[in-house]
Amino acid sequence: MKIVVIGGTGLVGSKVVQALSERGHEAVAAAPSTGVDTITGAGLAEVMSGAAVVVDVSNSPVLDDSAIEFFRTATTNLLTAEQHAGVRHHVALSVVGTAELAPHSGYFEGKLLQEKLISEGPIPFSIVHATQFFEFVNTLADSATERDTVVLPPKYFQPMAAADVAEGVAIAALNDPVNGITEIGGPDMVLLPDLIRTALIAHGDTRTVIADPSALYWGVDIGERTLVPGSGATLFDTRFEDWLLQAAAKS
Repeated sequence: MKIVVIGGTGLVGSKVVQALSERGHEAVAAAPSTGVDTITGAGLAEVMSGAAVVVDVSNSPVLDDSAIEFFRTATTNLLTAEQHAGVRHHVALSVVGTAELAPHSGYFEGKLLQEKLISEGPIPFSIVHATQFFEFVNTLADSATERDTVVLPPKYFQPMAAADVAEGVAIAALNDPVNGITEIGGPDMVLLPDLIRTALIAHGDTRTVIADPSALYWGVDIGERTLVPGSGATLFDTRFEDWLLQAAAKS
């Protein structure tokens, strides 16, 4: 089966392509570097030809209000091209907590718009809500740094490895459309400051991590479990400490 992976050269996308290829499918990585641009529409008709499933793991290049127009344009172009090509299943990667975060963040407003366009569109669909990636914990720490101190709210999250995100997306692509949202996450629920502190220590980073109930997450005042998946989520096994060891072994 031909499956087109939009954003297929990125961190998650390349792993989705690998997971699908290992299962015997024709997984095609689509990205500007391979001649496919969801904003201009270039290359979409060609890459969609003969495809049964399209997986969208692409992301806005910016995290501000500009993301709204990115997701609007890209998703509209994708769904139009898929309808013309007879694609039978659209799979999109999104984020746990999107609906709660959207009123306070242009980026998440864009993600929520993406989900709305998909759910109201012509293609049977599955939206996969994933928790935060282990690979981005340093970026999260940087976003909350004031001088040499990282200030984060003592709120829970349940992060996961990018490889497990890709596995969850690949599984969704090979299953029937659910015409709704499924959630995936890591094995352990932990307070944001605690895991960030562990990550910094592991990398020899001397920044101090402080838990402050008034602190914001990417500029948003989140609830205690905004970033935690629901009880029906599929949880993967890779723990942060094991991922750190694996990452260290590869470096």
